[in-house]
Amino acid sequence: MVFTKRERIIIAATVASVALLVVDVYVLTPVLGRREVVRAERERLLAELRQTHHLLERRKLLAPKWRGMLAGGMRGDPAEAESQILRSLRRWASEGGVSLSSLRPDRSTEKTDLPEITVHVTGTGSMYAVSRMLWHIEAAATPIKIKMLQLGSRKEGTDDLSMHLRVSTLYLPPEPAPDRSARAAGMPGGRR
Repeated sequence: MVFTKRERIIIAATVASVALLVVDVYVLTPVLGRREVVRAERERLLAELRQTHHLLERRKLLAPKWRGMLAGGMRGDPAEAESQILRSLRRWASEGGVSLSSLRPDRSTEKTDLPEITVHVTGTGSMYAVSRMLWHIEAAATPIKIKMLQLGSRKEGTDDLSMHLRVSTLYLPPEPAPDRSARAAGMPGGRR
């Protein structure tokens, strides 16, 4: 069968069109789609890398402060942490000249990575005495935070203030004891 020149051109154009369609469907479109997926993944990974670098920089800045808190008195036992904060508050009050009428600790029952103890403090003193006690709290090496402060005048026109303060301190929770059933079952860290 002999094709005319016109028929050969039409067949060649048809074969070329089908070949281009096959290349587009099976090669070009998947490659371009994958390229977009790779570009989006690259942007996500770069953002994650920037965030990780930022976190590492913050760690470098905060590590000395954290070590200072641990060395300066962050306790692992809640009773010890409570005793430490109560002694400190009494000492700061006496150094500043504040007369304490009430110190009431309150331990949080919430399970968190860094549990806290809140202390309700009530006392009286002059503006200078109260400000000195507050300065001691803010400058403390132990992890202590003022959560609420309420000042009021006991007598109008005098330098005699009543103070109600709520402060909190952190303590390190005890390490969880290894699970005995996991040890008995031959899990890592147990006997076999």
